Amino acid sequence: MPQVAFSVDQSKSMRDQDVPGHNRWHPDIPAVASVRPGDEFRLECRDWTDAQIGNNDSANDVRDIDLTLPHMLSGPVAIEGAEPGDLLVVDILDIGPVPQQTGPQQTGPQQTRDVPGQGWGYTGVFAKVNGGGFLTDHFPDAYKAVWDFHGVQTTSRHLPGVRFTGITHPGLFGTAPSEDLLATWNRRERALIDTDPQRVPPLGLPPEPGNALAGTATGEVADRIAREGARTVPPRENGGNQDIKNFTRGARVLCPVFVKDAKLSAGDLHYSQGDGEITFCGAIEMGGFIDFHVDLVKGGMEKYGVTTNPVFMPGNVKPRYSEFMSFIGISVDHDSGTNHYLDATVAYRRACLNAIEYLKKWGYTGEQAYLLLGSAPIEGRISGIVDIPNACCSLYIPTAIFDFDVRPGAAGPVAKDRGQCAVTS
Repeated sequence: MPQVAFSVDQSKSMRDQDVPGHNRWHPDIPAVASVRPGDEFRLECRDWTDAQIGNNDSANDVRDIDLTLPHMLSGPVAIEGAEPGDLLVVDILDIGPVPQQTGPQQTGPQQTRDVPGQGWGYTGVFAKVNGGGFLTDHFPDAYKAVWDFHGVQTTSRHLPGVRFTGITHPGLFGTAPSEDLLATWNRRERALIDTDPQRVPPLGLPPEPGNALAGTATGEVADRIAREGARTVPPRENGGNQDIKNFTRGARVLCPVFVKDAKLSAGDLHYSQGDGEITFCGAIEMGGFIDFHVDLVKGGMEKYGVTTNPVFMPGNVKPRYSEFMSFIGISVDHDSGTNHYLDATVAYRRACLNAIEYLKKWGYTGEQAYLLLGSAPIEGRISGIVDIPNACCSLYIPTAIFDFDVRPGAAGPVAKDRGQCAVTS
C-alpha cells in the first residue's frame, strides 16, 4: 500500500480530524503533506457532504442538506519542485470505498454501515430550492436511492431489477489557484450571478464564510480564506469538480500548476456515475481512498498548450457492456414548443426525459428512472452540433444492467410494481 499522505477517521467530521481537510479553493490553504515527483501516495476521503446523508428510506436528509459544507477535500499535498507553468502529471493507481473492518473491533453489521463508503453509497435528487439538478423543473423535490456494494457490482432496494458494475472514480481533484486566478473566478461568477440574482436555483455560489474549512490555517489567514475562498461546486481551470467518470484506475491527468508546490487536493469519490451526473448528486457517492502517482513536466503548460484546463488519458478499467438502448434528444423544448439554436444542453435534457418516459413503461417511477440515469454507467454524447437549428444528443443505457429484457418487442413492455425511491415526508 502506498504511504498515506492524508488519513481520515470515518467516525469523525472532517472538521474534527487530527489534520482537517478543506472545502474551499484558495492559494493560502497550507499543505498538510509533501511528496516528490515519482512518489506514490494515498488520500483517504470523507464523502462529499461530510456524511450528512444516511442509509435510510427517507429523502429528508437530501432535502435539508447544508450546501455550505461541501465538498470535503483531502489535502492539499505539496509536490516538491512544482512551479507555476508546470504540468502536474497525476496517475490514478487505485480507488475504492472505505475498507471493511474485520476482526475483534467489528461488533456487528451496523459498524460497517455508519457512513457512505462503508459497504454502501447513495444517489440524490436535490430539491429545486436547494441546488436543483439537470431536470429540476420536471423533478423539483428531493429523492434518494441507497446502493449496496457487492465487490465491483451494486444493487439498490430503491431500484429493484437493476444490478451493474460501477466505474469508480474521483468526482473532484485539482491544484490550488493563484491569487489572480482566484480573483478572476470570483469576479466572473459574481457577474453571472448578478444577471439574475433571485434565480432558483441560483446561477452560481459566491464565497461564503459560513462553514468554510481552511485546512490547518488559523487566525487572520483562516478568516481571509473563508471570505475569499471559491466554492468547490463547479469545475474550473484547476480541474476541480469535473465529475468525469473515466477518471478511473489507469487514468493519467495533466493538471496546470498555478502556485508553488502545486497543492493537490481530492475528494467526492464516486462508486459509479452516468455521463452528466444529471441529478446533481447523481453519482453513487461514497467515502473511501484514492492512490496517486505524480510527476512533473517542467514548463509543460506552454510546451503543450495546456493553459486553461487539464487534459487526460482515460482509465483502462471500466465496465464492459456491449448492447445499449439509446435515446435521442434535439434542441427543442417540447413542453413549451420552443426551438433553441444548436443548444446541446436542451438536446441532452430531452434525451434524458425520453429515456425516463421509456423506463416508466416498465413500472419505474419517473424519480427512480432519473436516479438510475445519474448513477448507472450510461454514455452521453453530442451526436450533431452543426445542423441548424437543432443540436442532437444521444444517451446510451446498457441493457444488461436490468434483470428483465428492456428491449422493445411486439408484445410491448411488461410493467411491474417496482416500489419507489426514498422520498421526503
